Amino acid sequence: MSVFKDLQTKFKSASIIQQLIYINVAVFIITLISSSFSGLYSKQMSFVYEWFSLSSSFDNFITKPWSLVSYGFLHSGFLHLLFNCLVLHYFGRLFLEYFTQKQALNFYLLGTVFGGIAYLLSYSYFPLFEGKVHTMVGASAGITAIVIGIATYIPNYQLQFRFIGYVKVWHLAGVFILFDLISLAGGNGGGHIAHLGGALFGYAYVSQASNKKITFFSWFSELLTKRKKSLQTVYKTTKKTANAKATGENQAKIDAILDKISKSGYDTLTKEEKEFLFKQSN
Repeated sequence: MSVFKDLQTKFKSASIIQQLIYINVAVFIITLISSSFSGLYSKQMSFVYEWFSLSSSFDNFITKPWSLVSYGFLHSGFLHLLFNCLVLHYFGRLFLEYFTQKQALNFYLLGTVFGGIAYLLSYSYFPLFEGKVHTMVGASAGITAIVIGIATYIPNYQLQFRFIGYVKVWHLAGVFILFDLISLAGGNGGGHIAHLGGALFGYAYVSQASNKKITFFSWFSELLTKRKKSLQTVYKTTKKTANAKATGENQAKIDAILDKISKSGYDTLTKEEKEFLFKQSN
């Protein structure tokens, strides 16, 4: 009983990104147990998959409308779950540095919904899927919405990878999109279309929230400028006297540090730079 209470406490104290990971893992375990029992009755599909996965058939979807969301918490295997959880963990943590917990949940759920709609429409429109009925599971559409959303907001933010070095967020997002585009005609074409549906939501949401008309080819430079202004505003509102105290060389140093944060992120600052910024904000 104490173990259950510990898990409950840990879940409640976790961020929304961690909670989503916990839910996905728990659902995966439930699915494995359900599959074992279904096997005893010689059923090819477990009860959980049967009722909560998203069918490409619109007639089947009408009987299970909740599947437009529930499919985003199911996974086809351990590696599928592991990859999605890793991506959600790293990009979700970055997302929460600039957006709220509620917005992170909205991106995940609405990205899942948009991905599901794109999946259903693709099977009704493209000749490749004519006469075929498949089911879809996976959190990828919702996670892609988070990835593309944060890449739209801070495209030049750099993440550090062991043995690789620093990589800009928009480069990673571009790899995600490119892989989906070249896989559209493959065996999981509908799934990749769902990813693109989630990506479209993530990009459109952040672009509209910026109150600017941003074209597909100019959004990187536009959003970099906006990101720099946003950072300066954060420091001004956090400690209103920071700029009043900083003059001359101090102000120039502050500007240089803010530029470094906008290009590479706060974690790339040296210990001295962090201490200087902290002292100036007091």
